[in-house]
Amino acid sequence: MSKADMREPTFLVLAALADGAKHGYALIEEIGSITGGRVTLRAGTLYAALDRLAGEGLVRPSGEEVVDGRLRRYYDLTDLGAEILAGQIVLLRTNAAEADRRLRSRRRPGTAPA
Repeated sequence: MSKADMREPTFLVLAALADGAKHGYALIEEIGSITGGRVTLRAGTLYAALDRLAGEGLVRPSGEEVVDGRLRRYYDLTDLGAEILAGQIVLLRTNAAEADRRLRSRRRPGTAPA
């Protein structure tokens, strides 16, 4: 995966795992927290993303436990996943800074060019 083609749900899954392993429901809750409730991943979407990310070597299963008769599978960020996430953060910061610079230098209607 190149840094440029990372979609927001992928970024959010990696970000949610950046501070340690989590199980699926905890990931859904963490992503909601990171985005202030703006993004809510459904379980099917999350697990499809986790399977894909595991196949790409960015996350890995890191254990299981049974709680109230249900299996919880935990996932953790790999070193490669952390590297890719860090690169995406740099890319987003760079793009945001450039957008901010352009917005601040934007001519207002009725003003003379600089």
